[in-house]
Amino acid sequence: MRTRVTEILGIEYPIIMGGMAWAGTAKLAAAVSEAGALGVIGSGHLDPDGLREEIRRAKKLTSKPVGVNILLLSPYADDLVRVAMEEGVSAITFGAGNPAKYIPELKEKGIKVVPVVASDSLAKLVERSGADAVIAEGMESGGHIGEVTTIVLVNKVVRSVSIPVIAAGGIADGVGMAAAFALGAEGVQMGTRFVATEEAEVHPEFKKRIVKASIRDTVVTGAKLGHPARVLKTPFAKKILELETKSFEEAERALLGSLRRAVKEGDVSSGSFMAGQSAGLISDIKPVREVIEEIIDEFKRAVDALCQNRGRWFS
Repeated sequence: MRTRVTEILGIEYPIIMGGMAWAGTAKLAAAVSEAGALGVIGSGHLDPDGLREEIRRAKKLTSKPVGVNILLLSPYADDLVRVAMEEGVSAITFGAGNPAKYIPELKEKGIKVVPVVASDSLAKLVERSGADAVIAEGMESGGHIGEVTTIVLVNKVVRSVSIPVIAAGGIADGVGMAAAFALGAEGVQMGTRFVATEEAEVHPEFKKRIVKASIRDTVVTGAKLGHPARVLKTPFAKKILELETKSFEEAERALLGSLRRAVKEGDVSSGSFMAGQSAGLISDIKPVREVIEEIIDEFKRAVDALCQNRGRWFS
């Protein structure tokens, strides 16, 4: 496949791995890159030394492009960007803000800048700042979310910017990818789908819960605290929703470290299993390469079916 996204990022398929804290390890990112997409190391839980170690680990596993996700709210943001530049990553996906102050130096070093946006206004802002592409992430996605659905957000962002748009949120297969392309996207980002793979270094309980989930088995916690996040339904998620109506302080304390407990320990009693509504579309755990090949094959079939039906629809 060739789109502006594949050309900008130097990849074979216009698929990007979501930058997931704790779950987005070097091993998983390298497997995604080796399969022709862009693997992305999640740095949300890392300090600069930890990120350097993960980048170097990924480079031992693949010679293909690897990216890093950096949250601009991280207290280490400046140092994480510096490490990413020193280690020569291919791209940085930024979350929670406008990375304008970093862009000139990143471009000098040939590193592509791809911010995650939840609104058309932010998309236009980062385009003016020099971003190479944007990831329009709808509220169906796992983890921290905005307020607009993927289909509406991508539709609007594509009309608002001239740089390539990558769709994210609720996409886990080739049919979803085809729908995103119909809206004008030139690539897709997937997170939950890659958690349910053999290479993902997460607790087996996390993978099992994704595979068993229905499309109604996620809830949004933290909305009343000002940082909404989509997670799988568990007794702990229910507890957080109840605490939010009683004590913000208790809810915040309970959430502290909850993602790590879910991803690394599989703790359903105190862990927050961040996952998107697309969990309900995932029914198996496979090697990353098989996942990506199936997505591309299904995408092609979906596009072919649309073309074949065109004559019947408009006869």
